[in-house]
Amino acid sequence: MNGAEHAKQAVPFRCEGVAVVLLKKSFDQYRVLMLKRAGRILHNEWCYVGGGIEKGEKAWEAALREVHEETGITKVRLYSANQFEQYYSPKEEYIYTAPVFVGYVDESQPVRLNHEHTEYQWMTFDEANDNAALPGIDDILHFVEKHFAKKAPSKWLRIHGEND
Repeated sequence: MNGAEHAKQAVPFRCEGVAVVLLKKSFDQYRVLMLKRAGRILHNEWCYVGGGIEKGEKAWEAALREVHEETGITKVRLYSANQFEQYYSPKEEYIYTAPVFVGYVDESQPVRLNHEHTEYQWMTFDEANDNAALPGIDDILHFVEKHFAKKAPSKWLRIHGEND
């Protein structure tokens, strides 16, 4: 056998989007904003905020824009979760990966959904895990609960935008 018979094929990675877990403190307990999707992908499933990175945009800028577009929320203390959402697309043969951000939201900010979602709910972490659309979301939620809800996040993960 020669080397050509054992040539390897790589599965490409695509990092074109972001995921944002929004937290709001309610009665000394953090709750997670979960949104019910209206589109054809994951229709009627509960997810956190997510979306694509536009040309010229940094990932954290996309995170803030997506939060605003999908929820109407404008004031967010944003952190890098130091985690990544990942899944494999068998149809298109690639591995999708997206940096995860955590945003702390003031209790008084109202949520105004756009066309991408039909409803929202501020859930406990247990409720969010029970309702999460796909495996892997629960891992991210457990991580966020441990490192961002049960204790203060590291200052090194804080993202300071232009409005900070």
